[in-house]
Amino acid sequence: MSLRAKLLAAFTLAVVLAVSLVAWIVSSSMRDAFERLDTQRTAALVAQFQREFRRRGAEVTERVEGIANSDDTVRMAVALGRAAPDYSDYVEAAAGLARAHQLDSLELTTGDGAIVSSAQWPARFGYKEAWLTQSADCAAQGPFLKQEDLPDGVALALMAVRVVRAGDKKLYIAGGQRLDKEFLASLVLPAGMRALLYQNVGAVRQRPGPNAGRPYNNGTAAPSVVDASGPIPHPEKLMPLISRVENLSGGLSSTITWTDDPASAETFQVIPLTGHNQEILGMFLVGSSRRDQIELEQHIRTVALIVGAAGTLLGVILSGWIAERVTKPVRQLAIASRQVAEGNWSVRVAPTSSDELGQLARAFNQMTQQLVEQRDRLVKSERVAAWRELARRLAHELKNPLFPLQITVENLLRARESDPSQFEEVFRESTTTLLAELANLRIIVGRFSDFAKMPPPQLQPVNLNEVVRGGLKLFEPQLNAAGKQPITAEMELDPELKPVQADPDLLHRVVQNLILNAFDAMPSGGTLTLRTRRSAHGVRLEVSDTGKGLTKEECERLFTPYYTTKQHGTGLGLAIVQSVITDHGGNVSVESEPDRGTTFRIELLEQPPRHPNTQGSASGVRP
Repeated sequence: MSLRAKLLAAFTLAVVLAVSLVAWIVSSSMRDAFERLDTQRTAALVAQFQREFRRRGAEVTERVEGIANSDDTVRMAVALGRAAPDYSDYVEAAAGLARAHQLDSLELTTGDGAIVSSAQWPARFGYKEAWLTQSADCAAQGPFLKQEDLPDGVALALMAVRVVRAGDKKLYIAGGQRLDKEFLASLVLPAGMRALLYQNVGAVRQRPGPNAGRPYNNGTAAPSVVDASGPIPHPEKLMPLISRVENLSGGLSSTITWTDDPASAETFQVIPLTGHNQEILGMFLVGSSRRDQIELEQHIRTVALIVGAAGTLLGVILSGWIAERVTKPVRQLAIASRQVAEGNWSVRVAPTSSDELGQLARAFNQMTQQLVEQRDRLVKSERVAAWRELARRLAHELKNPLFPLQITVENLLRARESDPSQFEEVFRESTTTLLAELANLRIIVGRFSDFAKMPPPQLQPVNLNEVVRGGLKLFEPQLNAAGKQPITAEMELDPELKPVQADPDLLHRVVQNLILNAFDAMPSGGTLTLRTRRSAHGVRLEVSDTGKGLTKEECERLFTPYYTTKQHGTGLGLAIVQSVITDHGGNVSVESEPDRGTTFRIELLEQPPRHPNTQGSASGVRP
């Protein structure tokens, strides 16, 4: 990835992370604030409901007590306490008393539970109200909730019961006001909140009296949930929450989504409403709309997206501007570094600023200048060392034949002066020696001349197996020569070896030098192994011997020109091998240990580089 792309990615990532973090923090803070506000408003509405509930209960209790303490009621109790009273005289009494005292329901019941008069359901005259007689303390306790029987079903009412005594007879006064949408309308609701009332129609399933056993609404009444305006749509969505509260198996709050729109979500807090026996008769639900919160969250997300997009665009612009000022000098330095790696040490980079990049450019120029100076000094040193080594090797090689030449000439002079009659015989012997030593000198000079004039390879398809066979064939007479220890030659040639582009004459010379080197390493005889095989990018040739081997230091210097481990040698044979293989774009290496033999390994490419170094690695010693 380029530096420009990295800068763009870094700017974009920084902007996106910053905007996302800010949006998350704002959303979380806003959500916490809304939750705290909802909690406060819900608590306030619940407290208002409880105050209104107590106030209504106190009103109902006061009105029922007013009815119970009135003279007409006392006289009614006395009349009904007589033997064989006539209940029909009081059938309409409850309706008048209920209107007079503003009660929604009122029933006058004898001590045995028989209804004398019912304001909300006159037809129940004579029915039994068992709950009055079964609950001994209902008259003594305060107001309570009760599901009141009506002709068309049941209703939730806030009831109070008082007893009027006439001797040992009792007259129960049970009156109340309905808990319905009018009650909810009396509550002051904050914006975004509403109050609901749920009536548990399953709490009273059977009709009393003669109609006992026949359920209301066939036992399949829909859930009754009302607000201040009446029944709400889709009350069934609230039933899972209501069921959890009824079964005490879950929390008292939940969020309901009424439509597919997330903004229609509403959080409900539930307050169970119990009767005098602590059974759940209904529930008060406080709903808090989440529309404002969700719309604000959506607005924050929209703003975050817009800011993120603008930040990304700004990041692109800034990264382009910074890349132009930062990456351009860096690219120039990279290009200059590649040129230096390719050998152009004279390249320079113009400093464009005084900051770190400018300092880096000046340091680069200083480095290349020092490299050029060091290279020049190194070239001069190498030339001097090469000349000195060449002079040393020449002196060493020429000293051996010059000494016999000098002795021969001196013998000739002495023979001529001391014994002219034998001079002819000494002359013939001396000239033979002189010619032999002069031939040796020509060989030495020829070797140095050949090394100095390594020709460039003439590439053509070459079968390495044929080169190996031809090279070994030249040395077959030496394998079992008389007076020498025998050497066994083994060839392990890959029959599927592909041809390579190479110079056959130079490869023949390489193979011959390696075979001759192996012969010299095995004066006591041994085994010579020639092996070819395919490699990843071309072919491989291995020449192994079982001679005395080489040390690690000797292996490191083995390909150095004029270095030799032999008593009589120029040190150029392996240097020529390395020069030829390098010119072919290949590689030559040696693997050896003392007393474990030596293996030379040559790697040749199937197709050498298009412009190989035709001078060879050892040709640098020439002045």
